[in-house]
Amino acid sequence: MPNLPKQPKPQDRRLIRQTWCAERTAAREARAAGDPTGEWHHLERAHILSQPLPGAHVRTHVTMLGYGIRQRDRREITGQLVRLVVAGPGSVFRRYPLGNTGGANVNAVAPMAIPADLQAVLDGTVTAWT
Repeated sequence: MPNLPKQPKPQDRRLIRQTWCAERTAAREARAAGDPTGEWHHLERAHILSQPLPGAHVRTHVTMLGYGIRQRDRREITGQLVRLVVAGPGSVFRRYPLGNTGGANVNAVAPMAIPADLQAVLDGTVTAWT
C-alpha cells in the first residue's frame, strides 16, 4: 500500500454525516426507480463524503459491494472486498486518497477532484445541506 498523505480532520462531522445520509437516500431512491447509473453516482458521492468517517466509510463500501452483487459484476465485488479491508483503518488514521470515488473502476489509491458542493461540506464552508 502506498504511503498516502495524512488528511486534515473534518471540520463539521455532523454536516458531513447529514450530507452522506442524503446521498445514501438518493442512491436507494435511484435503485428503487430501477436506475443503476443514478444509484452508482450517489454511492460515489457518498464515498467521497464518508472517507473521514470510519463507520460511514465501511458502510459505504458494504453498500457498493451490494451494488456489485446485484449487477453481477465480479470486478466490483472483488474490488469492494479488498476496499472493505482497508477502509476503516484508512479513515481512522486519516490516510486515504482524497476525493476517490471508491469503485473498482478507479485506482484505489488515486486522489481525485472533489465536486465543489461536496468540497464545501468537507471544508465546513456551508452550514446546512438541502
